[in-house]
Amino acid sequence: GAIPFAAKDPLRVIPASVVGGALTGALSMYFGCKLMAPHGGLFVMLIPNAINHALLYLLAIVAGSVLTGVVYALIKRPEPVELEAAPAGA
Repeated sequence: GAIPFAAKDPLRVIPASVVGGALTGALSMYFGCKLMAPHGGLFVMLIPNAINHALLYLLAIVAGSVLTGVVYALIKRPEPVELEAAPAGA
């Protein structure tokens, strides 16, 4: 899940997740996707006729996930580079 990542770096993970989630929601509404189950996620796709426009629904999820990753990669702080100490006498 995303909770450990958000707890570790909330100022970067949460905005990236909001942007990706907004795109997913906007695309699914634009595509006219309707979810007949009272819960969401990919597992609902296994229920016959639970989602209309299932491929477009999946496309919206993928697009939002990719955008979340790209935004997080852009705002992520760089990892500190650890330099190895030269051996003594070298």
